[in-house]
Amino acid sequence: MTDTSHAWLDRIHAFDFDRTVKIMNVCGGHERSITHSGLRGALPEWLELIPGPGCPVCVCPEEDIYQAIQLALQDRVILVAYGDMLRVPVNVPKGTVRTLAEAQAAGADVRPIASPTEARLIAQANPGRQVVFFAAGFETTTAPVAALLAEGIPDNLFILLSGRLTWPAVAMLLDSGSPGFDALVAPGHVSTVMGPEEWSFVVETHNIPAAVAGFGTESLLAAFYSVLRQLKSGERFLDNCYLEVAHPGGNPTALRMMAATLDVVDANWRGIGTIARSGYALKPAFAQHDARLRFADHSAPERRRAGQMPPGCDCANVVLGKIYPNQCRIYGRACTPRHPIGPCMVSDEGACRIWWAGGVRVAADA
Repeated sequence: MTDTSHAWLDRIHAFDFDRTVKIMNVCGGHERSITHSGLRGALPEWLELIPGPGCPVCVCPEEDIYQAIQLALQDRVILVAYGDMLRVPVNVPKGTVRTLAEAQAAGADVRPIASPTEARLIAQANPGRQVVFFAAGFETTTAPVAALLAEGIPDNLFILLSGRLTWPAVAMLLDSGSPGFDALVAPGHVSTVMGPEEWSFVVETHNIPAAVAGFGTESLLAAFYSVLRQLKSGERFLDNCYLEVAHPGGNPTALRMMAATLDVVDANWRGIGTIARSGYALKPAFAQHDARLRFADHSAPERRRAGQMPPGCDCANVVLGKIYPNQCRIYGRACTPRHPIGPCMVSDEGACRIWWAGGVRVAADA
């Protein structure tokens, strides 16, 4: 840690709370920084940091993953997706292809990519093939998809969009009346796109302290200090502790492209259900590139538990901050990074995978 980080820690330790204070960090990148830097062990015992709904891979609807698998297997498209998505399992009978990686092993043309630009290049290099870009992610990865559409894409490239907005899940928790946290640290990268003020509802509507943070320990600790000071003083405001990147109004170019190409719609979150106005869909003007409209829906009524987490998996409760990762019933037992059962153990932004990589290898009740 830097000298500045130690100074923030000293300020935090100077607080005197006579109860447990719970701060939710929304972003999977925040959780990764917190865990890998050992921040939890450096903070006071009365302070708890709760991982929140900041893993797009974890909440991607099982139906969307199933559709991507079937497009690759049955329609023989070139299926491209961000690497994390290749290992997320769906609920199908034993012996059936469960992941895009397994579809690839079975002969399907599945290719991991790191950016929408790669999807365009693959489509241009294969003009005689249909290419489907399975685009799952939050605002930061959905914005480049909007740019891809706005700038013009090859006729043979189609988008299977599973984009989500982060703030509606937090709003749902707050509206429930029992959110399980006293303050919120909002995601920095999302705020660079959408603007920090997107999180002002936490303060204005729910009277809960909030701060936007980056991914370094200094920014995170500054945000923790800010919300703790608000709790002590009774003040309530949205603090921006990521000023160098997250500017008021967000990224105007990204916002303009998203508004021009995408609609905000009600959307399903895996294991959680439908959250109002929490997803993105292609506007009708781009229907010719919408994979949902251009290809058959491969969902079958005989599929059991479609849309749910696998049996025994508590990933949805982890995503909502209701339990810690190692409190899942199958954490470190049936579910490990080598053999993931639920999506939280797959992605680098999944809390279970992060905790495992941070050295937590046994369940809480072991």
